[in-house]
Amino acid sequence: MRTYIIAEAGVNHNGDIEIAKKLIDVAYKAGADAIKFQTFKAEEASGEYADKADYQKTSAADESQLDMIRRLELPFSCFYELSEYAKTKCIDFISTPDGTESLKCLMDIGIPFIKIGSTEVTNLPFLIELGNTGKSLVLSTGMSTLGEVETAVKTIYSTGNKNLSLMHCTTSYPTDIHDVNLRAMVTLRDAFKVDVGLSDHTVSREAAIAAVAFGAKYIEKHITLDHGMEGPDHKASMEPTEFVEYVKAIRNTELLLGDGIKRPTEAELRIMKDVRRSILAKDDIASGTVITKDMLCYKRPGTGIKPEYADFVIGLRVNRDIRKEEVIKWEDFQE
Repeated sequence: MRTYIIAEAGVNHNGDIEIAKKLIDVAYKAGADAIKFQTFKAEEASGEYADKADYQKTSAADESQLDMIRRLELPFSCFYELSEYAKTKCIDFISTPDGTESLKCLMDIGIPFIKIGSTEVTNLPFLIELGNTGKSLVLSTGMSTLGEVETAVKTIYSTGNKNLSLMHCTTSYPTDIHDVNLRAMVTLRDAFKVDVGLSDHTVSREAAIAAVAFGAKYIEKHITLDHGMEGPDHKASMEPTEFVEYVKAIRNTELLLGDGIKRPTEAELRIMKDVRRSILAKDDIASGTVITKDMLCYKRPGTGIKPEYADFVIGLRVNRDIRKEEVIKWEDFQE
């Protein structure tokens, strides 16, 4: 199964559409399947008195969450332009809506599926709106219990929309490896019988590699042009060269997993005759001799009768002189 890799630009454009386009370029050059943004109006996402989360306190300590989001907001018109730009790069354009207005914008743009942020797991009225779109939905589940996820799934399904996948996620930027708990992704798959993935907020590749090995259909990773840029998500994101290696590690893991069929590879078939064993003559055997067990040994090369057929060889009469350690073949026996 090919993993669908989402390059999460999020708000790392810092409210600048030209930076957003450069992030699309980064995702495309690395080989990601999609570039993802966050579409919102600040007042739709945050109340006036909401404090910033710890990871968001990168500057302006007295700034509210609403003020910060205002600085990071892109006008809806920009997302139409970014969607068209992504098309020129042959990369899917998706975004996470933060409310009814942003959802309408994305529906008008025509994204392939809707990625729902972890903050919406308990926002049941909005989940109903999302379900009613009829679009495929991918829901991140950070900060959630299994019971909360179950309620969210049932809420979406109540709209008749069963096109749902779930992303395991730890809402911590960056996420410590002790907090990843990747087996919870498998729990989600087994509990709800849906495709699953990982929204990866760690600073390395190991979580993605393990997630792919566990059967993740989706991997999402934040990207940035530079860790040193001002903004809440840059430090927990991957720079372009890091992201190239990240995508490569995922694709190599897919190759490592293979198709699950146990069979020799072409490379193994080429060396099999050199490294497997055959039945050999332990000593010289004269023509007309009936083979006994003590006349045989099992050594390389593998060009003769396989040792597994030794019991069939014993009791047969040879039709020629066979030298010590010569490979014995089926044509060496009398009919």
